[in-house]
Amino acid sequence: MKEDAKERALKIANILNDKKAQNVMIIDIEALTIIADCFVIASGRTPVQVRALCEEIEEKMEAEGEYALRKEGFETAKWIVLDYGDILVHVFQTEEREFYNIERLWEDGTNVIRIEE
Repeated sequence: MKEDAKERALKIANILNDKKAQNVMIIDIEALTIIADCFVIASGRTPVQVRALCEEIEEKMEAEGEYALRKEGFETAKWIVLDYGDILVHVFQTEEREFYNIERLWEDGTNVIRIEE
């Protein structure tokens, strides 16, 4: 993963951790696909928390001149994706994350970083 993407992914992961997201992790997928360099994945307990986590990311990143290119899932807030180009942020409700288990789908990714609560 490029150093710039890694630094920004860590920044996003720490924003999530500071806002009490659960099970925050970064998966380096650069060698597996062209869609992004990495995923930042986290869980929230309720739709309100999932939405709040994503709003916090957007607010903090925009303060530094970084804007999401696309965002999906705010309506139901079961699984919200923020696209920062080389970083895709996935914030799930706990049950949705367990059901889709995207960590397993991308288990060939390298340098998995878990952010401790």
